[in-house]
Amino acid sequence: MPRKKNKQERPMDAEAAMEAAGHEEIAVGADIDEVVSIEARIEALELAVDEANNKALRTLADFQNYKKRSLVDERLAREDGAASVLGGVITILDHFDLALGLDPEKTTANAVLDGVRLIKSELLKAIGDQGVTTVEPQIGDEYDPTRHQATGMTPIEGVEPGHIAVVMQHGYAIGDRVVRPATVMIAPEAPVDQEA
Repeated sequence: MPRKKNKQERPMDAEAAMEAAGHEEIAVGADIDEVVSIEARIEALELAVDEANNKALRTLADFQNYKKRSLVDERLAREDGAASVLGGVITILDHFDLALGLDPEKTTANAVLDGVRLIKSELLKAIGDQGVTTVEPQIGDEYDPTRHQATGMTPIEGVEPGHIAVVMQHGYAIGDRVVRPATVMIAPEAPVDQEA
């Protein structure tokens, strides 16, 4: 059965309630400060997250723009390279047109050879302007498998074994990169006498 409260307990309970309420207010006041502090930290973190997201989006957009610019730059570089080569080749085509327009009845073999030499000279100049050099080994030079391609062996008097005996075709290089090795034949090793 519930206990009945007397009149004297009520004021004490009220005082106790007031005292307890005062403590709650203090606790609530302390909690409010803590909540405000936490809310401020949350707001700061949300701002930091928003800033990080915006930075990430800007970085992604910058990267996508960089990729697009790179593709355009690559295409333009290819076109510039082709235009540069074409500029030299067009002159050579003009020389061919002149040669083909000559009257065979009035042209000598020497004139044709001079024209071919001129065209070769112009072509070498055009590829030279692009950084291409010729690989032109001489008879007697040491065979270099990185710059020469041996197609066989042939003995040549005065050429040491393993050295170039015949140059069949010049090679070409761009910088240190060999585009086509020079085609050569090399002198064989001297046969070993088999006397018993």
